[in-house]
Amino acid sequence: MSRITEESPGPSGSAGSAAGAASAVAPAVGSAAARQRWGAGAVLQTVALVLGLGLLLGGFGLIALDYRPYAVPTGSMEPTISAGDTVLARKVDGASVGRGDIVVFHDPSWEGNATMVKRVVAVGGDTVAYGGAQHGLTVNGTSVTEPYVAPDQLPGTPLRVQVPAGRLFLLGDNRTDSLDSRVHLDDLSGTVPNSDVIARVEATLWPYAHAGLRGRTVAFDALGGAVASRPGPLVPAAWAAVAGAVVIILTSLTGPVAALARRLRGRR
Repeated sequence: MSRITEESPGPSGSAGSAAGAASAVAPAVGSAAARQRWGAGAVLQTVALVLGLGLLLGGFGLIALDYRPYAVPTGSMEPTISAGDTVLARKVDGASVGRGDIVVFHDPSWEGNATMVKRVVAVGGDTVAYGGAQHGLTVNGTSVTEPYVAPDQLPGTPLRVQVPAGRLFLLGDNRTDSLDSRVHLDDLSGTVPNSDVIARVEATLWPYAHAGLRGRTVAFDALGGAVASRPGPLVPAAWAAVAGAVVIILTSLTGPVAALARRLRGRR
């Protein structure tokens, strides 16, 4: 009996050691798996943050480099642009604008150092007529229907102008209250050089009630040639910036949300 009693602890001790070793190995394996999962999650989170930051900075950077805001002090472009509106205009070469584009320009012979906003209605080589028997705008013998001009506005004194090469004929949408090419006819028929154009208006920023894109007009498309320009990269750049901000916010929330989920599981 005593021999059996002395030998029985041997196998029992071995089993206990094995169980202890197994229990020691299990947490180690679990910890390694957890670290691996955490490492993969951290890499994905970093990639997402870098992607979001790239989209955000890229979108805002493109807008900051390509666009500039301008305050419009008068109502000469109503109803398209109201007095007090702030517009967003893309920097362009004046030679690239076409009929129907709303442009920001600076011509010292008009208003000194003032920066103005008007609509291009004729380009170099065009013959433009306004008023007279047709009571409207005619370019190269083709009558142009202008939906952005209020129908009750009177055309004023009839005019006919041959636009010199490299120059533009500009009118305000508010034809009854706009100091445009019509009042500068004694100076190269009221035209301005392409080089005076600073930017092309693509959107209204402020006030909020007027905010929105200024879509291109199709009023001059039947004439062919230099028609209103296609929109620039404003919309895709803005969406890229918004998408980047959303990615950054959602990625930043993954850590706190995961920690909260672990706490809730631990209480069960």
